[in-house]
Amino acid sequence: MEVPERPSYAPERAPDRPPRRLRRTLLLVAAAAVLGVVAGTCTGYAVQAHRPPTPLPPLSQPVVERAKGEAEPLPGAQDRRVKTDGDLRKLLVDRPKGAKDGRLARTGDGWLGLLEYADEFTNPKKAFSNNIAQQFRRAAVVRWETDGTHQVEVRLVQYRQEEELTAEDSAEGDIYWAERETRGHRWPIPGTGAGMAFADTEPDRRPGYVPVYGAEAHAWRGDIVMEIYVYDTKPITKKEIMSLAERQMGRL
Repeated sequence: MEVPERPSYAPERAPDRPPRRLRRTLLLVAAAAVLGVVAGTCTGYAVQAHRPPTPLPPLSQPVVERAKGEAEPLPGAQDRRVKTDGDLRKLLVDRPKGAKDGRLARTGDGWLGLLEYADEFTNPKKAFSNNIAQQFRRAAVVRWETDGTHQVEVRLVQYRQEEELTAEDSAEGDIYWAERETRGHRWPIPGTGAGMAFADTEPDRRPGYVPVYGAEAHAWRGDIVMEIYVYDTKPITKKEIMSLAERQMGRL
């Protein structure tokens, strides 16, 4: 888990910030998918072999007339592509009033380049290659800090998806690791299908750092992945992480 820079009252010794996990597990996910397909296919053949033959329907079918004219394009308010192809930063959830720039911030323009995004992983080189293969398009980020130790980071990562649904694969990778590394609660995010939120009930303890609690949320919609990370020296509430996730997904 990525740990925020230590608060001012932390121990004087400050080693480099621990690297975050490598959340891409393409081989494992692919193997699970293949096993699932093979098992389902074998079961289907076994069941079908014991069933009596089913008569085929007649070849002649009613002819459906083709509609005349051209379909009218969706208005901008209803066309999601108009919104998601614009300035991705404008889709980020608003920072709360009084919040300061988060100490985790590296750039101030709200964009997160592929090199910087890949550098957030335990294995940046592999993360860079994986995101190239997944057709990474761009990423936007907002970070803020309240109460001195409470830090929030929200990311929107967009993929081109010209050949595969890579946004879904990316979000599933996030959830895969969060399920294995979170020391506490997990909840489905309403209205997102498979989106999930997580919160620690035990802090992350590492030499040279104050104990830090984390919470995160992951979901996707279309070609955009949502990633939310919250850190503090006290537990993150369900209300906060769920509210953040629902508000952010509501803007997509």
